[in-house]
Amino acid sequence: MPSFWKSSGMHLVEREKNGWLTVTPDILRAYFTRPEIHPVEDSCPAEHRLFEALMNDPFRAVGAEEIDAIADADAADNYRIILAFRDHLARHGTIEASYAALFGEGATVTIPPVFIDQMVHLITHNILRKVADPLRLRAGELLFREQSVTTTDGQLMLADAEIVETYSKTGGFGGLGALLAEAGTPTRDIALDVLGEENKDIYWERSDRFDTAIDFRFTEPALDAFARVLESWIGHFHGVGVRIQPQQSIRDERWSWHIGLDSEATRLLNALYEGTPVEESDMARIAALFRLDFDNRSDSIETMRGKPVWLGLAVGSDGIIRMKPQNLLTNLPVRRRN
Repeated sequence: MPSFWKSSGMHLVEREKNGWLTVTPDILRAYFTRPEIHPVEDSCPAEHRLFEALMNDPFRAVGAEEIDAIADADAADNYRIILAFRDHLARHGTIEASYAALFGEGATVTIPPVFIDQMVHLITHNILRKVADPLRLRAGELLFREQSVTTTDGQLMLADAEIVETYSKTGGFGGLGALLAEAGTPTRDIALDVLGEENKDIYWERSDRFDTAIDFRFTEPALDAFARVLESWIGHFHGVGVRIQPQQSIRDERWSWHIGLDSEATRLLNALYEGTPVEESDMARIAALFRLDFDNRSDSIETMRGKPVWLGLAVGSDGIIRMKPQNLLTNLPVRRRN
């Protein structure tokens, strides 16, 4: 099958027996070559020495005095941030374990949001690496890239928020800049094509441009594709099988559990569950509802066996969907195994 998402850095890591991704020297080197870290011609000797040492041994211990010796205070701060992230990755050994640890009980997230999104990008690539359906891959982008939402002619269109902003400012597409690889730069004559069954093969050569849109309405293929992505995400982290189906509404007299896939959906579902009145304008922000059932009843906690889990995805007041895939790690009623 064609390659996709070269910018995720999948080619820089290795898969362990359980399918999770090992933190390798090469993935760390990619972070050390970020513009914020890579020395420039007039960088001080101490900065050049530290950079070369880390490129030679990315896991090398770095003393505080080495960072303090850097003349540029901003560069020194950037090294502190990237090395804290490096230490977090090295401590947990895999990308997945490092990501999950950020949201464990009592955890305080100190990692910059951009690094978290990049981890999710890489994990999603791992999960979908053998998926041959471009619609599912495009739906997978919701896990790590914000989506701008528009409603036109009865459609519910999702387009990459960064691309929409760039287009609105320049009238075309500027360079996106691949983080971890040379992914190519979209030209100014590329339009936001709506990806569907009839043209989905255009996605392969444009996957790193993030410049296709999808119709997210109920019964549309993209919504079902997103449900399959969620199933894969849950299976990858929890090791359980689930069935997720799009729904038009929640009709459940025994409504017992719900998960908002973003902060706005969490607020709205909480209000509906508690019977708090919700304005019609707020209800209109719900972009999608899903019913989740466990394949094996015993995989859920005892009080939820035989009951569905309701999922919701909503649009923020600024017209942006900001999905939080970590909510499926922390809030799913999965039975803990000893």
